[in-house]
Amino acid sequence: MIDVLVVDDDFHVAEINAMYVTQVPGFRVVARAHTAAHALATLERTHIDLVLLDHYLPDETGLTLVRRMRQLGHHADVIMVTAASDIATVQAALRYGALQYLVKPFAFAALRARLDSYTTLRHALEDVGGRGRAGQDQVDQIFSALRSTAEPHSALPKGYSAPTIDIIRRALDQAGQPLSAHEVAERTGISRSTAQRYLKYLERAGRIGLTLKYGETGRPEHRYVWAAS
Repeated sequence: MIDVLVVDDDFHVAEINAMYVTQVPGFRVVARAHTAAHALATLERTHIDLVLLDHYLPDETGLTLVRRMRQLGHHADVIMVTAASDIATVQAALRYGALQYLVKPFAFAALRARLDSYTTLRHALEDVGGRGRAGQDQVDQIFSALRSTAEPHSALPKGYSAPTIDIIRRALDQAGQPLSAHEVAERTGISRSTAQRYLKYLERAGRIGLTLKYGETGRPEHRYVWAAS
């Protein structure tokens, strides 16, 4: 099993990301942290293979945390999972050795693709680990593993139509903010049950991102944003 530390200042987002990770075979979340200090303390006492790391933390940035991790001898791999999309931050993440960079909001399929690529990378490294040296073919295989994040496209399952998906896509695109199933139904003219069915399908397929809106009482409201390129 690949042991994962989820680091995000938002408790609810951390729980969602942890839930996503546990749905990918071969991965388990062994800890969550909501500050850089908490993350470092966790790395000191717990075996961690992979850190899913937000950049915006209350005590220091995620990239500063990565630098401190390396200075202290922590070799856990890092995938940035953050809303920070400015080029300077992305470039710094590359320089500090982040293996992947996932911009929020994202869908489960986007994270799963990166975790699957990470698994492929680990297998490639294990294949050549006992040899001490790698030939060019093995080096190419190792580096290509990190680029294998594309999701395969498939035909729509029975009961779903491309025009309805396009209507939902336009509604989410034009909203400029996450929408609930009820709001999607109102904006598109389709029934709420149909909106819920399509939104759940699109979220599983990685076409939309899911966020949770918490009120004072009751269950959190599911809200959706278009996440496909």
